[in-house]
Amino acid sequence: MMNNRIRRKDRLLTEHDAKEILEIGEYGILSTVSLDGQPYGVPLNYSYNGEEIYFHSAKEGHKLINLKTNSRVSFCVVGKTQVLPDKFATKYESVIVFGKAYEAIGEEKQKGFVELVKKYSPDFFAEGLEFIEKKGKKACVFAIRIEEITGKASRWDKIETL
Repeated sequence: MMNNRIRRKDRLLTEHDAKEILEIGEYGILSTVSLDGQPYGVPLNYSYNGEEIYFHSAKEGHKLINLKTNSRVSFCVVGKTQVLPDKFATKYESVIVFGKAYEAIGEEKQKGFVELVKKYSPDFFAEGLEFIEKKGKKACVFAIRIEEITGKASRWDKIETL
């Protein structure tokens, strides 16, 4: 884990902690850049298998246009948060991934779909596989090849009091 992008080194998470937040996060924000330099962030469901991040998509749209012209992405997940109004602070934990996104095809596409079903519908796994079989051709699966992961937190025991 590289940490040259983190200003507050005292809030830097270990790679293990960052990956744990990434693994259990409910959703993330994928950030791409268009050909003319316009940033675009979109929330999406994802799965993380310890190596790649998978997400599904329609076969057309803004993020796909951006990914075709520039595969470099940032992906952010926010874990637990708690606003502390009386301390003018927030407890938080977050992870940012930098990497390159690519379309998963063949067996890897199936793997991505299955990872998503395991995460979001574990009690309906068989039904999820049937859904993939029926609807999978109408969607794409993308993977993010992680090049860097950073995480930071302002945890419960570290908040300064007035």
